Amino acid sequence: MKRAFKFRFYPTDTQAAELSRTFGCVRKVYNMALAARTEAWARQERVNYNQTSAILTAWKKTEELAYLSEVSSVPLQQALRHLQGAFANFFAKRAKYPRFKSKRKSRASAEYTSSAFRFRDGHLHLAKMADPLSIVWSRPLPEGAMPTTVTVSRDSAGRWFVSMLCVDTSIKPLPATDTAVGIDVGLDHLLTLSTGEKIANPRHERRDRTCLAKAQRELSRKAKGDGANRRKARQRVAKIHARITDRRRDHLQQLTTRLVRDNQTLVIEDLTVRSMVKNRRPARAISDAAWSEFRGLLEYKAAWYGREVIAVDRFFPSSKLCSTCGTLADKMPLNVRTWTCACGATHDRDVNAAKNLLAAGLAVSVCGAGVRPQRRIPSGRSATKQKRQRREP
Repeated sequence: MKRAFKFRFYPTDTQAAELSRTFGCVRKVYNMALAARTEAWARQERVNYNQTSAILTAWKKTEELAYLSEVSSVPLQQALRHLQGAFANFFAKRAKYPRFKSKRKSRASAEYTSSAFRFRDGHLHLAKMADPLSIVWSRPLPEGAMPTTVTVSRDSAGRWFVSMLCVDTSIKPLPATDTAVGIDVGLDHLLTLSTGEKIANPRHERRDRTCLAKAQRELSRKAKGDGANRRKARQRVAKIHARITDRRRDHLQQLTTRLVRDNQTLVIEDLTVRSMVKNRRPARAISDAAWSEFRGLLEYKAAWYGREVIAVDRFFPSSKLCSTCGTLADKMPLNVRTWTCACGATHDRDVNAAKNLLAAGLAVSVCGAGVRPQRRIPSGRSATKQKRQRREP
């Protein structure tokens, strides 16, 4: 199984200049190739990866684009392959039309294949560089693992990272168990399990909200443009956002690992977070809770370790349904956290929803995918509708 290992590194001034130049060339080639393919599409002509690769060779021979030959050619070719993948996703209706990469907003990265780097004895040498990267090895690579692809990136906070894609043979399915759990996500509590356990919401963004607001006010006062003061202020804002993101991801990583390790079947609700954040009032809290990231982590770890994740349809009335007698309440406003059913059972809203999700998910396992309110998620993939493929022009 292929697995990416991400580490932070600290480049020298020469390496930073070379990598920054490579990032700019990658962005330039991607945008020019996208423009060429868009113009060809308007003329009803077909342009694929091989043709854009030939066009890149012609660009390098021109006087105004001769600087493209000064950097490694592998990241430039990889940019064309990524563009080909973006068009393939667009024509398969899995994504929108590819967009041009912005110098300020797009991720600065370059991908190197095995022909453009050398990894020996813990030292990584990239093409066009004499010295190895100074990598902080926060964890060892799997024994005998050799990187097949290396991606170097710089985030908006100015931090440098290298991601190594390796074949990891240490990932093996965990011993099967008979435990299953329903998981209800929320804002007061990040997760509520069908066992009755409630996991607190750390609210990472709220902890740094005052500091973030101050940094954003200072940024807004700087003169518009590419001045040094505005660049420094923008980086201070980016560092606060990076700290919030790191804390949130670390918490979710530990949480999902525990859930996957302790349970064979995990049942969640198929929420449309993208639509939910359109409501301005809870949007900030929903984004801070990172429900989509939680689901993504849960799915790929379940695929690794032989667990099963089942998503219950978003229209399933998990909160209004009595988990004891099955009676459906007429209304259940969000401010009602505890309610009593006609059968006499008193329910905590979130625990009751988690129990109903578990019951609905187990019905899928027993009865199969024909049960309408639920959907089974294939290992490592989200449950999405099958969409008709369109042939690329």
